[in-house]
Amino acid sequence: MFVEIFGRPGCPYCVRAKQIAEQLTEERDDFEFRYVDINVAGLTKDDLAAKAGKPVTTVPQIFLDEQHIGGCTDFEAYARANLGL
Repeated sequence: MFVEIFGRPGCPYCVRAKQIAEQLTEERDDFEFRYVDINVAGLTKDDLAAKAGKPVTTVPQIFLDEQHIGGCTDFEAYARANLGL
């Protein structure tokens, strides 16, 4: 499975989401992720909303195999329920 995390520097929820993904990468052979700094990539929240298919107002925005999961809290809950976090 492949996770994309769209975040920005200085965001504690972005940092936490990245830490969760790093932990899952170490613990699982079937998990990979990519962190995208939206500032460096030139992305806006409108761009993320278009990708998610609904309005977004915060970061991080997280996608699992191209499916929108939500933010950090949603990702952590999903990882605990489904990925053995």
